[in-house]
Amino acid sequence: MIDEKYLKQILINENLTTEKDFKKLVKEAKKEQKSLEAYILDKKIIPEEVLYEKYAALIDMPYINLKDRVIRQDILELIPEPIAINHDIVAFDKDSTHIKLASPEPADLQTNEFIKKRTGLEVENYITNPSGFKKIFKQYHKSLQTEFENLTNKYQKKGDEKHEKEKLKALAADLPVVRVIDSILEYAVFTEASDIHIEPAEEEVIVRMRVDGLLRKVMTLPKKIHPGLVARVKILSNLKLDEHRLPQDGRFKIENDQYKISFRVSIIPVYDGEKVVMRLLNESGQILTLEQLGFQKSALEIVKKNIHKPHGMILVTGPTGSGKTTTLYTILNILNKPEVNITTIEDPIEYRMPRVNQSQVNPKIGYTFAAGLRAFLRQDPDIILVGEIRDTETADISVNAAMTGHLLLSTLHTNDAATAIPRLQDMNIPSFLIASTTNIIIAQRLVRKICMNCIYSYQLDKEVIREIEQRFDIPQLMKVLSKTGSIASSKEQLSSLLFYKGKGCSKCGHSGYKGRIGIYEVLEVNSTIVNLIMKKGTAKDIKEAAIKEGMITMAQDGFIKAKNGITTIEEVMRVTKE
Repeated sequence: MIDEKYLKQILINENLTTEKDFKKLVKEAKKEQKSLEAYILDKKIIPEEVLYEKYAALIDMPYINLKDRVIRQDILELIPEPIAINHDIVAFDKDSTHIKLASPEPADLQTNEFIKKRTGLEVENYITNPSGFKKIFKQYHKSLQTEFENLTNKYQKKGDEKHEKEKLKALAADLPVVRVIDSILEYAVFTEASDIHIEPAEEEVIVRMRVDGLLRKVMTLPKKIHPGLVARVKILSNLKLDEHRLPQDGRFKIENDQYKISFRVSIIPVYDGEKVVMRLLNESGQILTLEQLGFQKSALEIVKKNIHKPHGMILVTGPTGSGKTTTLYTILNILNKPEVNITTIEDPIEYRMPRVNQSQVNPKIGYTFAAGLRAFLRQDPDIILVGEIRDTETADISVNAAMTGHLLLSTLHTNDAATAIPRLQDMNIPSFLIASTTNIIIAQRLVRKICMNCIYSYQLDKEVIREIEQRFDIPQLMKVLSKTGSIASSKEQLSSLLFYKGKGCSKCGHSGYKGRIGIYEVLEVNSTIVNLIMKKGTAKDIKEAAIKEGMITMAQDGFIKAKNGITTIEEVMRVTKE
């Protein structure tokens, strides 16, 4: 999309409109709910090719029309198809030192740097018009389709004389299959995806990736290639090639100068074949500090004070994928000193940490959280991390370990911090033990951060304000915003406050978001909370008492971050829905 200011400049320079008429065009485009560029092209005010040629000249970049160009296959494949699709960029020419790239908009530095590293060539960027650009993508599909046709024909013919296992092994090693899987893995690393889904449908294979917590469709492939893709992943993960009826789990690693990524693989049988999900774990990623995780100043002080206590429990709660393990490892990193013995039992081990004795559960042989925890107590530990408290036995041993002079860190699946107390009571843990061993409970969610490259400010409309008023205590919210310095006074109106969004640009994949940060509530088990636990107070009673004592709730923490331009109101409302 060409920016409005450039469209205006081009049309006025070419004597195709006046300042006054341009304002009319903007209004008419809005009325028809079209982008200004689409409206101008629909009305044939200027041909697309001329528009993009003038745009290239305006931003001082060379122009190339790819409409009738046939690109050599080896050049086209220098940029894997998912990267080309998601970043609107193709390679159309190269020599011994340079690669020429075309896109309807200037490529971002990150993409250029990735292509430079991948090819070892200097990058030359060109602007091209969208129509010609779309035709190039057909060349990608045509070549892949042809290769897949040849591939499936080849192995169908050999099917009679080969066993299935050998046939699949050969199919998985064939170049097009290897190239597609390599492209998918490479693109997942490049976009910092947390999961890859390869899903068979009736007539095609859909590849999706979870980026910043949300699944995005990346590419669609012919159904014929599906057995080869699954076989390739099975070979990488050392799984059984000829097992199609039972779920399988495995893992593999990719390591180079830039990154060290571990892939946790899960394959399950579904109606149309086998579905593959790969979880990416960045082993070279640096462990963040508590400040970088996004804790507010008051919550940060409580966490720092409690993690240095010699014994007791630190619990982190939230749904799957809310960053609980990252928080626990950040705390472990602070506590990881030569004079302490740290032991962890996890399912699975997600981060490797020096000097920490990490153990993975294996239920098949009876090595559960409870069994591991019982063994750990004979290993002279100072600090124990339990991946998750799931059952009464694990809860019982955890509480006893915390009571007998160990600092125990663990997670629970609850919606907020206060609900962790009744959850432990439901596991038959006596209230006096919960009250005497629990130091703090941290509840958390992850929200997407606004892309700093395309951020803009706006004021909330009446409909959004009405929705916020229905879900939140506004006077209390304004008090918290005022107390934390996000607004000048608690008497300010929501309608007068500035909030922020991302317009969407090439750096954030046109989503308006880039990266994620936590929103938290930190419940300190002080004398007030201890009394409520002993009286078997409800989660609601505990939460209300904690708020009176100054606890900032997750939603309030989200609003502070939204007001400060870190995330959006929509994100806060999306992740704090109960």
